[in-house]
Amino acid sequence: MDILSLVLLGVIAGVLAGLLGVGGGVVIVPVLVWIFQGNADIPTIHLMHIAIGTSLATIVVTSVSSINAHHRRGAVQWPIVWQLLPGLVIGTLLGSVVADFLPSDGLQLFFSVFILIVALQLGFDLKPSTHRQLLGRLGMGLVGGCIGLLSALVGIGGGSVTVPYLTWCNVNTRHAVATSAAGGFPIAVSGTIGFIATGLSASHLPEWSTGYIYWPAFLAIAPASLLFAPLGAKLAHTVPVHVLKKIFAGYLAVVGLNMIFQQVMS
Repeated sequence: MDILSLVLLGVIAGVLAGLLGVGGGVVIVPVLVWIFQGNADIPTIHLMHIAIGTSLATIVVTSVSSINAHHRRGAVQWPIVWQLLPGLVIGTLLGSVVADFLPSDGLQLFFSVFILIVALQLGFDLKPSTHRQLLGRLGMGLVGGCIGLLSALVGIGGGSVTVPYLTWCNVNTRHAVATSAAGGFPIAVSGTIGFIATGLSASHLPEWSTGYIYWPAFLAIAPASLLFAPLGAKLAHTVPVHVLKKIFAGYLAVVGLNMIFQQVMS
């Protein structure tokens, strides 16, 4: 395992998360897939499961710093978080079970389509207009379940889905981003638990893994991402973020199309 590559991945994921407001998972998962493909210890049949599970484990660590920063500024809407929480936990756990039943190729295709959608959202700065108010407790629980399910299938903290939904429901962008960050922690914890539990019975997993969590990758990525996320947040006030979003959107589009091409050619 190329430790330097993993540390660099953590640095890039942390900076981009702070700079562009995108979850580290959309960066971490495809790069882990690329690194794992060159590692004979990572079985092909579990490649995407390990990449997604490990990504969720890193988000447990990095989300704490993000939540703390937003909470200090009074931006987290905690009543919304508590309404989403049961659904986020249940949906994420269910998503980890669904992911375990899917083949690695199927997960890769699903992830590829997802990041192409994220690329379109970033590249064209697509934002939903405000059309309605937040749902009641039951409705918010169901929304949380959908967010958690999707997040578990692609290894993210849910921001790419939570922020647009909250914006659509008349929550201003600053509060939507902060509240989404708070929701990323239960998603990451539940996803890590789920991918550990479902992976315990899997065969031919690499050494130093627990279920689908590969700890050497986690230990290289998480500290670097945690340390460099504040740098990204500071850079957001000094660099042309709208230009960088379009560049990053182009990168995601290339990655997504390449992953789909790999599926077609294999």
